[in-house]
Amino acid sequence: MDDPLDQMPEWARPLPGEEGDAPIGASGTAGDVSGAAGGTTDRRGPVARSGSAPSRGKPTRGVSGFGSSGLGGGRSSGKSSSFGSSGFGERSASRGSSTTRRRDYSGERKERKPRPTIADRVESGALAGAELTEHAREAILRTLTAAPKSRRQLMDSMTRKGYPSEVLEPILDRFEEVGLVDDAEYAGMIVRTRHGERGLSRRAIAQELRRKGIDDETATGALDQVDDDDEHDAARELVQRRLARTTGLDREVRTRRVVGMLARKGYNPGLALTLVREELAREGEEADDEPYGGFDDL
Repeated sequence: MDDPLDQMPEWARPLPGEEGDAPIGASGTAGDVSGAAGGTTDRRGPVARSGSAPSRGKPTRGVSGFGSSGLGGGRSSGKSSSFGSSGFGERSASRGSSTTRRRDYSGERKERKPRPTIADRVESGALAGAELTEHAREAILRTLTAAPKSRRQLMDSMTRKGYPSEVLEPILDRFEEVGLVDDAEYAGMIVRTRHGERGLSRRAIAQELRRKGIDDETATGALDQVDDDDEHDAARELVQRRLARTTGLDREVRTRRVVGMLARKGYNPGLALTLVREELAREGEEADDEPYGGFDDL
């Protein structure tokens, strides 16, 4: 009978002195020949020895994608290929189940209950006594840290949040004593910034002070910083700026825009018309005495 090794291709034959090891992928053929001849030489390849049982004429249930089914063409059933053994199918199944669990969980999640407001806690008695006083004190300090406020603004803001007025009054009194709340200083700051930066008239600033809760006496003292000359100079500067931006337009259009701008800033229409005529005449343009037919048309 011919030696099976003679039937193997040249590249698959073992090298001299290495007859005990068959080439990779030839584990099925070498094992069958060795078993049939009854020899003691183990012709299983390295992959076959390390991964599977000896091949004795039985189909090999290999676990390697290369050793059992790739190069040697052994009789592997292929039931446990590299893809099957790596667990892709199991992972897919586990992912599907986890997704289902997440969906089930999200569907069963209950809505959060709204947090109780300050008014609710005060009414139920959960916030009272010294704790309520300290809570209100910290709330006022946070408000003052963001921006200065008048006493009336602080009282209205804290009352809307649910703090009782009888708790707020002593706190605000103490803050006035130490200078944290100072309506006079606050009003003076508003007058300086509104007139110096925005050019507002005293009448417009007085309305803003009233909206911020400043009493009339304090507002009058703060408005004394601006006199008639200051107001006149601020109005003239506003007229010059606006006329410079409307160069090339019709004279009546320019006049109407400037007068409307000064009116929105609280200036008297008579002062506005006087300043517009003066500035237009300085530009060399002729201005009518009453371009709108009188003050009643404004």
